[in-house]
Amino acid sequence: MNTQNFINEKSQVAGIAREMANLGLVTGSSGNVSMRMPNNESEYMAITPMGVHYSELEDQDIVVVDKELESMESSGIPSSESLLHLEIYSTRPDVNAVIHTHSTFSSVAALSSGGIPPILDEMVIYIGGSIEVSEYAFPGSEELAKNVCEALGDKNAALISNHGAVTVGSNLRQALNVSILLERIAEIYSYASTGNQINPLPESAIEKERAIFEMKRKSL
Repeated sequence: MNTQNFINEKSQVAGIAREMANLGLVTGSSGNVSMRMPNNESEYMAITPMGVHYSELEDQDIVVVDKELESMESSGIPSSESLLHLEIYSTRPDVNAVIHTHSTFSSVAALSSGGIPPILDEMVIYIGGSIEVSEYAFPGSEELAKNVCEALGDKNAALISNHGAVTVGSNLRQALNVSILLERIAEIYSYASTGNQINPLPESAIEKERAIFEMKRKSL
């Protein structure tokens, strides 16, 4: 395969990865981002590499792999969470981009098994409702990938138990926007949980906003 076909995809993934770092959603080489790359012959994924600091990440560092995690190029080791990304693409045909972050407040929320209830309107409209926490599994494992997909369901975000968060979208920009929103929601929930009663959205509002979420997803 002509790897020149990957230049644009690598640039997009690297650009979003650097933006994640600038926003404080990841530090060092933690977290990862990928995009689905369907074609006529098979399906590939462009994903951030293992162990490369985001401040040093260049477009050519992005790794392109197939469904068996075989690299389409001679160099570069894909992220240790590649199985998570592949599992999401396998179970969610509507998803074309996956972002895994270790942002502060999302990681705090991932320490609790209760997740985050629907407390803000945009949470339902852009994420799909409450944010669930996956069952714990070892990082990088197939078990973690399956547990996270179960917690994610048909929504656009989930918390990874004792680890961090994952967000998805029809494209990289949407997935990043959800990551930014998730961190804001987690921060608000963290502050609101310090002894005060939290009032979730009324069911009537959730029903209407969930309909908006479904409509937006079908239109993409």
